[in-house]
Amino acid sequence: MSGKIFRSLIVLVLLGLFSKCSKSLEERKIQDQVLLAEMIKTLEFQGDSLTREISSLADFLDSLVDQKEEILAQELPDPYRMVGNFSSLPTLEDSTKSTVIILSTTEDYEAAIDEIKFTNFLDSTFYHLVNKYGIIAQVYLNTSNQYSRVYPAYDAKNIMDPNIDVKKFNFFYEADLEHNPSKGPVWIPEPYVDPAGKGWILSLIHPVYDGDQLFGVLGIDITVDEIIQSFIDDFEGSFLILNKNGDIVAGSSSAIESLSMPPLKNHVYRETIQSDSFRISDFNLFNSKSREVRKMAKSFILEGNDHFLFEEEAYLEDAVCYPFEVLDWYMVKINPRVQ
Repeated sequence: MSGKIFRSLIVLVLLGLFSKCSKSLEERKIQDQVLLAEMIKTLEFQGDSLTREISSLADFLDSLVDQKEEILAQELPDPYRMVGNFSSLPTLEDSTKSTVIILSTTEDYEAAIDEIKFTNFLDSTFYHLVNKYGIIAQVYLNTSNQYSRVYPAYDAKNIMDPNIDVKKFNFFYEADLEHNPSKGPVWIPEPYVDPAGKGWILSLIHPVYDGDQLFGVLGIDITVDEIIQSFIDDFEGSFLILNKNGDIVAGSSSAIESLSMPPLKNHVYRETIQSDSFRISDFNLFNSKSREVRKMAKSFILEGNDHFLFEEEAYLEDAVCYPFEVLDWYMVKINPRVQ
């Protein structure tokens, strides 16, 4: 066999292998996209359910605000007995009651007392809502007059700073008229540290008005830890949920460790996000030590691509990306290189 014919055969064999590998990679990409789409659909279905729940809750609170004079005239029993910022009742063992606080930043303490009284009917609604959905960490109301009601109850005296101004937190101001002129439900896509000690939180909020004035903001919180434990860990593979800034909202530890991010506490992302030293900016793909990971983030988030092939990372083959419909988030699957 001549050298020319031999080289031609080698080329044909290599082309066949390349074609087979490419086809296999393309097939897996499609399979991954279908999986990511289904995962997003499941998450957004839960999100739609919670959106309907908070809208219903807002309607109920709106009715209480409209009837506040009639409710206050009934002189109903006070289940909380406020002493300064905190209530003296109930105890934390009472699973049917909330934690109620009047912050020091209130402009009218007596008005806040009245707000507590005519919104006490929220307790049973909060209770049933939290117990209906396992993914909910807490439900709450914060008013413009700095009264706060949170269910389930927590050790407010040892956790909560009574001098904060709730109106400076995104779980309040993102619902005001400037940020939310439609006055409807709003998802806050960027996780934040909960001042009541629940860790890193994602919130769904809804304003309630008293005439033209913002009375308060209702909220449903989901912890990042809960998303990982109840959702991502149920799927086989390495997954990330990213926001539009490249922050890792949630993810499997295997994916995070493979992308040259900071070390995880005990190799577990949900333990890392609960630590006092955790900063979301440390877990941003644009801050990865790997040039290729930063390139991947640019490809997905800035350029709108859905597939990325790793060339320099020895242990990574490719990554597939699929966008959420409701939020500016992305679900990403990281595939290891077969050794």
